[in-house]
Amino acid sequence: MAIQHINQQTLSERWQVSEATLERWRSIGVGPVFLKLHGRIVYREQDLEDYENQCLRTSTSTRVSADPIQDSMH
Repeated sequence: MAIQHINQQTLSERWQVSEATLERWRSIGVGPVFLKLHGRIVYREQDLEDYENQCLRTSTSTRVSADPIQDSMH
C-alpha cells in the first residue's frame, strides 16, 4: 500500500486550524510528526491517524486507550 501524504493547507482544512497554528506547533515541537522534503512540509496520513488516536479523550483528564482489551476492562 502506498504511503499517502497531505500538505499543510489540507491538514489546516481537515482540523479547522490556521496554517500559522500548524507552523507554530512545528516550531515548538508539538502536534503530529512531519516530513520536510526539499523545503516542503508534508504529513503522512498514518502519522496523522496515530496522532489523532493519541488525542482521543473520554473526559478532559482521561485518554481513550488505543488497546480495545484495556478499554473493555474499564
